[in-house]
Amino acid sequence: MSDLLEALMIVCFGLSWPVSIYKSYTSRTAKGKSLFFEVFIWIGYVFGIGRKILQIADGDGLGWLFYMGLAFYALNIVEVSIDIILYFRNVRLDSRAEAI
Repeated sequence: MSDLLEALMIVCFGLSWPVSIYKSYTSRTAKGKSLFFEVFIWIGYVFGIGRKILQIADGDGLGWLFYMGLAFYALNIVEVSIDIILYFRNVRLDSRAEAI
């Protein structure tokens, strides 16, 4: 049951990141975004993957929920990474706009 709840949490987070990416891309500003927050979320996903690796080492919970959770952790890291890249793009765009 705990694996199912974890997987559902990761799916919900995974569904929210495309919205954040879209807003970052279309707004073209870093205002209102926190790099600090996003980096800590990214680190949290790394810890989640670490937990999954430890599960493999222990031989625990290697069913479909395990693999689904691992896949969504990886997807979420990619999504947060994209949002972080867009943050730096938007900081550069903000700097250009302020220089004008």
